[in-house]
Order: sequence, then C-alpha cells, then structure tokens
Amino acid sequence: MKFTDGFWLMRDGVRASYATEVRDVHVSDDHLTAYAAVRRVEHRGHTLNSPLLTVECFSPAEGVIGVRTTHHAGRAPRGPDFALTGADARAGGFARTRRDGPVTELTSGPLTVRLDRSKPWGLDFLDADGRRLTGVGGKGTAFAVDADGGHHMVAQLSLAVGEQVYGLGERFTPFVRNGQTVDIWQADGGTSSEQAYKNVPFHLSSRGYGVFVNHPGRVSYEIGTESVGQVQFSVEDQSLEYYVVAGPTPKEVLARYTALTGRPALPPAWSFGLWLTTSFCTPYDEETVASFVDGMAERDIPLSVFHFDCFWMREYQWSDFQWDPETFPDPEGMLARLKERGLRISMWINPYIAQKSALFAEGAALGYLVQRPGGDIWQWDLWQAGMALVDFTNPDARAWFRGKLKALLDQGVDCFKTDFGERIPTDAVWWDGSDPERMHNYYTHLYNQCVFELLEEERGRGEAVLFARSATAGGQQFPVHWGGDCFASFEAMAESLRGGLSLSLSGFGFWSHDIGGFEGTPEPDVFKRWLAFGLLSSHSRLHGNMSYRVPWEFGDEAVEVARQFTELKHRLMPYLYGAAVEAHRTGVPLMRPMLLEFPDDPGCRTLDRQYMLGPDLLVAPVFSADGEVEFYVPAGTWTHLLTGERVTGPGWRTERHGFDSLPLYVRPGAVLPLGADDQRPDGDWLGNLTLLVQPDADGASVAVPDGRGEPAAEFRVARDPAGGLRVAALGTDRPFRVRVPGLGGARGTGEVVVRRS
Repeated sequence: MKFTDGFWLMRDGVRASYATEVRDVHVSDDHLTAYAAVRRVEHRGHTLNSPLLTVECFSPAEGVIGVRTTHHAGRAPRGPDFALTGADARAGGFARTRRDGPVTELTSGPLTVRLDRSKPWGLDFLDADGRRLTGVGGKGTAFAVDADGGHHMVAQLSLAVGEQVYGLGERFTPFVRNGQTVDIWQADGGTSSEQAYKNVPFHLSSRGYGVFVNHPGRVSYEIGTESVGQVQFSVEDQSLEYYVVAGPTPKEVLARYTALTGRPALPPAWSFGLWLTTSFCTPYDEETVASFVDGMAERDIPLSVFHFDCFWMREYQWSDFQWDPETFPDPEGMLARLKERGLRISMWINPYIAQKSALFAEGAALGYLVQRPGGDIWQWDLWQAGMALVDFTNPDARAWFRGKLKALLDQGVDCFKTDFGERIPTDAVWWDGSDPERMHNYYTHLYNQCVFELLEEERGRGEAVLFARSATAGGQQFPVHWGGDCFASFEAMAESLRGGLSLSLSGFGFWSHDIGGFEGTPEPDVFKRWLAFGLLSSHSRLHGNMSYRVPWEFGDEAVEVARQFTELKHRLMPYLYGAAVEAHRTGVPLMRPMLLEFPDDPGCRTLDRQYMLGPDLLVAPVFSADGEVEFYVPAGTWTHLLTGERVTGPGWRTERHGFDSLPLYVRPGAVLPLGADDQRPDGDWLGNLTLLVQPDADGASVAVPDGRGEPAAEFRVARDPAGGLRVAALGTDRPFRVRVPGLGGARGTGEVVVRRS
C-alpha cells in the first residue's frame, strides 16, 4: 500500500507519523527496547499531545533478530498467529546486548542490530564481519492513518545498490521482486496474474539475509516502488513484528527461517513416481479408469499413483465424501483392484460444503460451519451452490471432518489432493473468535494441517503426503504443493516454473505442477516438452481440465517421451531422495533456483527458466517446439547426463534438443548415484547401483538413503596415486558400478578404482 504522493507529499487523506528521535532505551541481557518520538523534542511541551512508538528488539532463534513496533498496545490480542516451531518468539534467550556510549547493540549469532542515539532515528543490521546488510532509516518506522480511518503500521528496510529481492510465496510475476507491489492475500487467480494461491510474508535478499513479517493477515509490500531504495511492508494494525534472518548464504537463510516456521515433512518415496488423474470435467467411471491404467501398462509407462478428481462425488454435493453410486457402484472393489496392480490412490477434496450435501445440515446442526455476524451460516454460490466452510478453529469440527476422510482411508485411499482454501470471507465469525482478516490467509494452514495429521496418524509418519494448492508461512510442513490452474501453453509452462522457484525461496521444499497445463488441451509439442520438465520436478502429475492427459492422446512420440523420463526419474531416485532428505532436515528445497547453489555468481541471480534439481543436476526445460533453448552454465566442466557431452562454464549456451532430451548437466565434482530399477520410485536403490563420478570429484562423497530417509550407504571418492579415482563404500557390501567421464568404469564391492584405460 502506498501512502506518499511522490517523495515530498502524502496521498489525499493520509497522515503519517515517523519515528524521529530516541527518548529512552531499556536494555536487559537479551532485549532492547527503544522509545521513539515522532517529532524532534526541543522542550518539555513537545512531549505532550504527541505519539511515542515502542520499538522492541529481541531474538527468537540463533541468527534471527525480531523487531516489534507498537503504537497503541492496548488492543486485545486476536488470533490466529503463526506457530513458530523453532523457539518461543517472545521469550528471547538467544541474544546478548552491549552498550557503548550512545550505541546499543543486540547480537544473535552472526547478526547484530545497532541503535545509535547520537544520530537521527535508525537501526542498522550488521553481519558477523560488521558489514551493513540493511537498515531502517528516517521513514522506516511509522504508522499512518488513511482517509477511511484505517491505522497502518509501516516499516522500511533499505535496498543496497544492485540488491535483489526474491520470494513472498509462489508468485508468477517476474522472479526478481524489485519494482513490484505485492499483497500477501490468498486468491484463486490462476498462474497468469499478480494474485497467488500461496502467499508467504518472507523475502530473501541477494545480500545474504531474509525478512519474515510475523503477521498472518494482509501484508502490503512496496519493493522499491514507493521509495525506490526501500522494501516497505505495512499491516493494518497497531503493531508490526518482523524478523531479520541471517545467512550469509541463501541456504543458511532458508535453514534458519524454516527452523523457525517449520521444516517440510519427508514425503514417501512412492509419491515421487508418476501420478495420473481422471482430469476434472472429463467423463469417467471405473471402465475409464481401468482403460487408463491398462493403457499405461500396455505402453510400458510406469505408474505410481492414480488420482480421482472432483466428480468422484455427485454433482452439487461437494464435499460430501460419498462416491457417486451411479458412476462408481463398487468403490471398495475398484480400489482393491487398483491396489492389486501396485497403485496408490489419491482423492480430490476441499473444505467447502455444498448446501445439497447431507453434511451441510449435519454441520449446521452441530455448529461446525463458519457463521456471519448475527448467527447465520456464511454461504455463497461461487464454486458450489449454497456452499459453506468448515470451521477448522473448532476442534470438534476438525474431528468431524477427519472422521469423513478416515472412512475413505479405510476403503483404501492413500492420500488427498487438498484443493482450494483461498476464497475465505472477511465478513465471518469464527468459533474461536479469530480475527476474520487474519484468518483469510491462515485458513489454508488449518485445513492442510488437519488432513496431513490424519494421514500421519492413520498411515504413519513418512507415509503422509498431500497435493495441496494453497498455503502460507509454515505450510511447507505439509507437502506436496502444486502450482494451480495454468494454461496449456509454453508461456504457462514458463510461468509455472517461475512460480515454483519463487515458492522454493519461500521455504517450501517440494513442488509440482500439471504436466501439459490445466486449462485447454496442449498441442503435442507443448505436452512432450512439459513431460520432460514435469518428470524432472519434485513430484510429477498428469492432469487437465476438459481433456485427458494420457500420453497416447498426444501421439506415439509422447508415449516414448513419457516412458523415457519416468524411467529416468526412477533411476535418479537414490539421488533425488537424498536431496529430499536434505530438504526435510535443512529446509533447502529439492528444486533450487540457480542462485541458491551459486550465490556468488552474478549470472545466476535472475535465472528463472532453469534450476538445479538437488545440488548436482542442472535442468533447463525447453519452452519451444523447435527445441532451441538458451541457458547459463556456471563455472567448471559439466557433463550431460544423457549424452555424456562435456561443456565448460561460465557462460551462456544455445542448444537444440529433440523431444527425448533437454539440457540436463551433472555438476563438476559431483558423485551422482543412479539406481538400476527404472520401473518404480521406491525400489531397491542399492541393487546394482551405478555412481556417475565426475573426474574432479576428489574428496567428494554421497549418501544413499533408505526408503525412510535414513542413511543406507555412503560412498567416498579420493584421487588414486596412479591418476585415477578410488571410490570406497561404507555401510554396504553390495556390488556397485562406477563410471567416470573420460576415464572409464569399474565394478566391485567395498572399494573400486577407476583408471584411464
């Protein structure tokens, strides 16, 4: 939200008060509290009839400094609030303070905030070397009252020359946020607008720090747009709290941020295989489903999960969680037959209850549906006729909702696609008294948490997985999330990737998208290119709206491409699951923007059409029918995984690829484990394992996990005195094969030496 009219004036009806002068500072062992007047105080009379801002600095976790600015502190607290899992955000205990004349400092790990009373109001955030990362200037701490009387707390943090800003959730606008106005406000807006399904008030800076605004409602950002040298954020409230998160690397920023807001659960290995759906509005019954499954098997395309979209339920009755008896007369038998073929089952759900559903009357009678002021049930006709919302702030309503889903799990369902959760009203009354404005974004968190925790209880930890569309800060704990409703075009394919990379820099470890696009029917060229991209993503799902996404609908070559890249993903599982374990334990995502792995390479800071899949695979999807693709290669000699071609960076490359290929390069110095089983994602990863070892991998190592994410074996590489490479296996006595580009290969157990033949 903009408050000023240019640099000098305020917008009509807006009055702003800026922290100007420090009048007092209170310091304890780990807290700093400053009292800032909003005018210069030249005599005692100036202390009258004038606001005083309270600015508290504290540390909720090592390397994180919180700033809480308050105008009027008497407002009654109304939830919801983000659940900060890493520490008690208000308890402190992670910082130490220091006073030296007019300077007061609070330090937490490698991060320090400095207040100098000898200067005009301001705060400086310094790294471990004393370098200024960012700071609060003369207009950086304020409140503003708009023309309608709304009270806004405002903060500004400075942008250095050349500094770039990323994140704020899954956003489809330009990857670098500089120059954008962003509202953190959930919306069902597709992938082609400034609206977003996943809004996260956290941004990452190219200077090696992040900022999390601890407010679940609307946060309005002006990123170099109102004041071009500032990131401004504001909330309509009496208090504003934000955390500066130290690096110095982007990975360390994400590790600290996700330690605070929650690390992603580790999805089960089977979920990394190919998912196939009925699509949305297409006609389907058990015969259709069987024809799809048979068709995949006849064409030797491995399939891991089958998903039933909305119309498994009867029209006008979403959600009642009851199979349409005319279309699916024997659901238990059908599910059993599918599971006999080794498939997992996913079901579409949402948290909205249509009036025609029997659950509407049941939920209304029990008081489990969101109400309007005055006691009426909140309803409208968008999406489903007369639909209401389950009130997840009510524990009894959560238990009721979980009970309906448990009946499906008892039938053999394995996981749920938790759709929607964005269209949440602000003219609502919540069971626990939550603030409707704060609940608008936060509702999806309660919804996905409710379903995910049920799956953990019923299926066990490590077996729970969602396919969720909406999220906010902390939602990364309940993977997987997919990119929403995109068009069936190359442009939408690129914007989907851009959104996924933005989400990954917002703390989310796992992400997917609709292969081929959702809206419309893709041209065969689009579908084939999207197959390669989709099967080199965290999770891979074929899904559409009005048309099927079975590969043979797009020609014989599409079948070949689907088979090839599904089998490739299965062979990559020892590597991919290791990267998934890293995401689970550190918060570093599986699909990584180039800047995450190469933060010191300026050429990587704006790249949004390529990514690293885990630490060692560079993927550049092809966004054209003719196969021409331009991409950037960082320093070193890289090896193409499919062809063995070696290229040297840094520099830009233009290549042309058939539908069976794309730029897919192994990082210099990497050890890439490849499984032998190309038919399933959760196979025996150590059976006939192949290690693709780069010639410069001296001193490198790689761990291969088991299906629970625990280490099953480790392989270490060292230079052999005769000029080759020596690979030692720890924790396993099973035979393995080593291939070294330019040297050759060898096979054995315990230790393998590869020398030039």
